Amino acid sequence: MVGNEKPAAEAAALPTRPLGRTDMKITRVGFGAWAIGGGGWAFAWGDQDDRESIAAIRHAVERGINWIDTAAVYGLGHSEELVRQALAEIPMSKRPYVFTKAGLVWDENDRKAPAKRVGAAASVRRDLEASLKRLGVEQIDLYQMHWPPNDGAPIEEYWGTLLDMKKEGKVRAVGLSNHNAAQVEAAERVGHVDSLQPPFSAIRRGIAETELPLCLAQGTGVIVYSPMQSGLLSGRFNAERAQSLSSDDWRSRNPEYSGENLARNLKLAAALKPIADRRQTTVAAVAVSWALAWPGVTGAIVGARGPAQVDGWLDAATLELSKQDLAEIAAAIAATGAGSGPMSPAAS
Repeated sequence: MVGNEKPAAEAAALPTRPLGRTDMKITRVGFGAWAIGGGGWAFAWGDQDDRESIAAIRHAVERGINWIDTAAVYGLGHSEELVRQALAEIPMSKRPYVFTKAGLVWDENDRKAPAKRVGAAASVRRDLEASLKRLGVEQIDLYQMHWPPNDGAPIEEYWGTLLDMKKEGKVRAVGLSNHNAAQVEAAERVGHVDSLQPPFSAIRRGIAETELPLCLAQGTGVIVYSPMQSGLLSGRFNAERAQSLSSDDWRSRNPEYSGENLARNLKLAAALKPIADRRQTTVAAVAVSWALAWPGVTGAIVGARGPAQVDGWLDAATLELSKQDLAEIAAAIAATGAGSGPMSPAAS
């Protein structure tokens, strides 16, 4: 968004939560633009239909979603370009917040090589200028460091750079993605961390131990990603689909999608079906709502590659799981042995 204008979607029927101490209030679910980046890079989801991707974004906004999460590295710039195209025909007053990330530098001569994690101040500033141009905006609503860098840059350098960008007005808020509690605490000593973006699902539950309580205590908003564990908890995934994943889909190389891990994960997804039926919703919505039920979680990023997929999880924007629902899910986690970490927010 440009300046301090608020998106009209804030006034829509979907409930919102304050994003930490910022002046932004976001819907409980946001549109994740990782997969729509398309194929041909290290962590692609395979080729995508750009027209369907744009339609999915617009449909999500029309349904009341008021934020989009993307990153420079998704599709090596392509995701940000698609976000710009999708929002171009939407009046400024009705546009959602746009969140993106810095710190991953790719090689245009070897696009399938993993991007380098770079935290040098000059590089982070180049990332910002490139994202502003691709997104076609003067200010980014939330700018995040994608991963802790491995180029030797200390947290004081890259976090201090993001804080400077905020002071300069080029970004509205700043956050960290994929950083642990110790790193968040170190950044907080330099300047307030507006948000943290970690992975979190009923399979990958580790952040419930330390990161969530820390962020809740210091007023840092938390927007979790992969609450359906990248499709495993969508209710539409099966062993045959796992075996048919293309070589250009990063999931084909991930251990959660094969062998005993896959069997446990699919059993957990199946255990969510009775809850979904009872609540007259989808397995996907139950999986996302489980993540949203934890104290400290502000919102969840959910991807879609077409309008129908948006409709499949949109109920999570309003669904509140009961104590009985959460107890059943915890029992299913224990019975299947899927994943690791705390099993229920009621016990946290």
